[in-house]
Amino acid sequence: MTTDVTIIGAGLGGLTLARVLHVHGIPATVYEAEASPTERSQGGMLDIHDYNGQQALRAAGLMDEFRGIILEGRQAMRILDREGTVRLDQADDGTGGRPEVQRGELRQILLDSLPAGTVRWGHKVSGARRLGEGRHEVTFADGTTTATNLLVGADGAWSRVRRLLSDAVPEYTGTSVVETYLFDAGTRHPAAAKAVGGGAMFALEEGERQIAAHREKGGTLHAYVMLSKPLDWFAGIDFTDAAAASARIAQEFAGWAPELTALITDSDTPPVLRHLYTLPVGHRWDRVPGVILVGDAAHLLPPNGEGANLAMLDGAELGAALAAHPDDVEAALAAYEQALFPRSTAVGEEEAAVVDHPTLEDMVDFFTRGERDEDEQVARAARQRQ
Repeated sequence: MTTDVTIIGAGLGGLTLARVLHVHGIPATVYEAEASPTERSQGGMLDIHDYNGQQALRAAGLMDEFRGIILEGRQAMRILDREGTVRLDQADDGTGGRPEVQRGELRQILLDSLPAGTVRWGHKVSGARRLGEGRHEVTFADGTTTATNLLVGADGAWSRVRRLLSDAVPEYTGTSVVETYLFDAGTRHPAAAKAVGGGAMFALEEGERQIAAHREKGGTLHAYVMLSKPLDWFAGIDFTDAAAASARIAQEFAGWAPELTALITDSDTPPVLRHLYTLPVGHRWDRVPGVILVGDAAHLLPPNGEGANLAMLDGAELGAALAAHPDDVEAALAAYEQALFPRSTAVGEEEAAVVDHPTLEDMVDFFTRGERDEDEQVARAARQRQ
């Protein structure tokens, strides 16, 4: 393949694409706005599913490395009510169907698998334009440019590359998340650590307010405090004043068990506010020669456990399509889109079908439904044998 491949964004989707291309002997260049791999924290835990994310890692030839960073036991999950009473407690089933890893460690595996110089750090994109005949030019914030025969937008929710294909703009979901961290929780925050348990914890009274948390590596509790409020409500909170901001968020959970509100008020880091945005379900575009999207740039959804997995699968499938059509890039892109569009639409429709503001009972039902379905399948098979 003689076409040069330019990938914008060194997230999981863009790096998976670069790795799969490398496996097939196809060079690529990845441009990333961050100055280095360690410029910022790479987020928390990810459950990597056997039906998409692990398939991508297998295509990348990195399953052994992936297994080496799995945090054993973290598939455990519990649901609590506002009083801290455990309403559902599921142990890690040990199947490896959705093992948990740290996002930063997964990203580092991908970075380490690429030839030196593949990722060009400190290249923030300010714009992109068509040059004709399938070529595009990318302009960076420092005024430099690069031209390419194949431009891949792996640049997330606010993708600059997406503008070449679509007028779609992410919309606020109505919910925002405040992130906190409690370090060395077993010793310094024992009540909160006991409430969270060994894996993931969800505490809710009604869907408009919820506290979720993961037990991460090294005894860290990473909490996600979710509130359904308009953007201007959050604008009225000064998040530069960590104590005041934490106290204001905690007010929304008045009357909750102290071991749960401690996940807000006892944070060892300043609270970080993140608004949640989404693209329209079924987002798609007409084929434009020489440009394509992967991950959140293509199908941004609220956090549902699928985002990172889908981004990696996008990257792996695009890489495989390019390797299968080395002399016809447009045929490769068309083949990739043929699988991408229905898959992302299906996931978006599933997400849209979920109750907007689930109750405690909704959550318990959701996580036990699979067990009931499995029991019914076993019973049906037994009846068929009779």
